[in-house]
Amino acid sequence: MSDAAASTPFEILLGYERAAQAHVAGAAEAAEAPGLWRGIGFRMGDRFLVSGIAEVNEILTLPQMTPIPGTKPWLMGVANVRGNLVAVVDLRGFLEGSRTPIGDRSRILVARQPGGAVGLLVDEVLGQRSFTDENIPLVDPVADDRYGRFVTRRYDLNGTVWGVFSMAALVKTPEFGQAAA
Repeated sequence: MSDAAASTPFEILLGYERAAQAHVAGAAEAAEAPGLWRGIGFRMGDRFLVSGIAEVNEILTLPQMTPIPGTKPWLMGVANVRGNLVAVVDLRGFLEGSRTPIGDRSRILVARQPGGAVGLLVDEVLGQRSFTDENIPLVDPVADDRYGRFVTRRYDLNGTVWGVFSMAALVKTPEFGQAAA
């Protein structure tokens, strides 16, 4: 009789929980090849951006939201995502001051921040993108300061310039945490 057969259902579940807690997001991807970096690609207008896989916890279609009175226009409201309240921010609204047009391809990227999760409305999620050392980072700075402080580097991948967007830097920005109008 194997050890698994001798274990109680509780012990088996406990083993699964320990394995899940030991898992480091992105570790398997990083181990595949040195110099390989993967992220989740998304579009904001004519900008192609990518955030590290470890920064994007989930991708959602637009959930039902409850507006919060007395907040800035870029805070769309809160959504109940499997029992957790998630603040939903119009990313373009925050960065540019204009609302993101909502369409069939609009998505919410859920990112962790101190105190919980935040959802970021984007025009479209374009899936996983992989970059290697062959995709030499572009050295010229991002011309638009609204994005430049969050775009840590840029890559040319098959003629499309992808800005690496730091969600960690975004959620640490003081004005991001000040949603009161």
